Amino acid sequence: MCRISFGRECYQFMSARPWQKVNDFYSYMVKGCISLSELFGKETYAIHDGTEIIEDCDKSQLASVTVGDRTGRWARVTFKIVLSYHGGSFDGWQKQPGLNTVQAWIEKSLGKFVDEKKAQLLKEKNLPIEGCVVVAGRTDKGVSALKQVCSFFTWRKDIKDQDVEESINGAAPGKIRVVSVSKVSREFHPNFSAKWRRYLYILPLNNETEGDHTSLYEKDIVDSAVCRHGRGDQSIDEASNGYAVDVDNKDDEETGNKSSRFLVSSVNHLLHQLEGKLLSYRMFARDTKASRNIGPPTECFVFHARAAEVLLPCAEKEGSPTKTMCIELVANRFLRRMVRVLVATAVREAAAGAEEDALLKLMDATCRRATAPPAPPDGLCLVDVGYSEFDKTTCLIP
Repeated sequence: MCRISFGRECYQFMSARPWQKVNDFYSYMVKGCISLSELFGKETYAIHDGTEIIEDCDKSQLASVTVGDRTGRWARVTFKIVLSYHGGSFDGWQKQPGLNTVQAWIEKSLGKFVDEKKAQLLKEKNLPIEGCVVVAGRTDKGVSALKQVCSFFTWRKDIKDQDVEESINGAAPGKIRVVSVSKVSREFHPNFSAKWRRYLYILPLNNETEGDHTSLYEKDIVDSAVCRHGRGDQSIDEASNGYAVDVDNKDDEETGNKSSRFLVSSVNHLLHQLEGKLLSYRMFARDTKASRNIGPPTECFVFHARAAEVLLPCAEKEGSPTKTMCIELVANRFLRRMVRVLVATAVREAAAGAEEDALLKLMDATCRRATAPPAPPDGLCLVDVGYSEFDKTTCLIP
């Protein structure tokens, strides 16, 4: 498959958006001032805004908690912590030297709960006394979360759920908020115990130049069909963040075909084809090590994949709602940057007038440039993580 042309105009289309409105929306959600029900509507969508779903997820785990009757390594207390954080305020989840990460703040706040034996070992190694957390999924820089799940254990028996909650909430007020804390079985693992993850991507639309009452939006891109028919030379422009740029686009300029259109419904149809399929999405992953291409491919089962036009509510009373396209993706697992690549590729293929099975056909590509570069992280949010079987009635977009 040839490398699909994806011009500078497409990069501008994905990046030159009113992202600040989306950032503000996620920020207000983290603070608890607004909820997803205000985005989709309680009457139309099945939304879990409370903590009931969290309790339900842990029934099997909590049933085996008999910490007080055990000794040795089984005597430790494991806490399940559900977090909400604003991605725009951090350099991602994973702790890294010199970076402002969510994990660094969480582990620092849990340092006071470390047992004496571990605290002594850390002192001997001249390391800061911090807790150690395991997470359901590491989010990239700029990606927000509403119900991220992590766990922390200690051999101290005097620690209460409220102590953990208050300590974390005091770490970065307004940027990190604890949704719930509960004691779970030692066997519980935020990542390996999870059965599905739900992501939401909000793509804001330029109200001044885009859209009409038929949900038709315009974007300036170089039609991907150009490359498929072998027309034009391509090069990589560093200023466009790695997007392939057509060098010879005189025909487009003369004929005025540089602008193409896509329907939100077309994006929805493309994504819908992924539902219920166990496939290798390696071609939709980015920045993975070469060794990951050796051996059996990593397969992902997609439970739900839909897109819809939604008005983003404004937190300020005098502000007006923003037209957006929301994409909901639920799968048992996601590879690195896979959600953002799927979003960008679905938009590109819809604009090119591709057939509904275009995303499935891209699975057979031999080069990752066949898929689009990742969409901006600003629009992505980890909504929740499930530890029971996926329930279709909980979908945000039916």
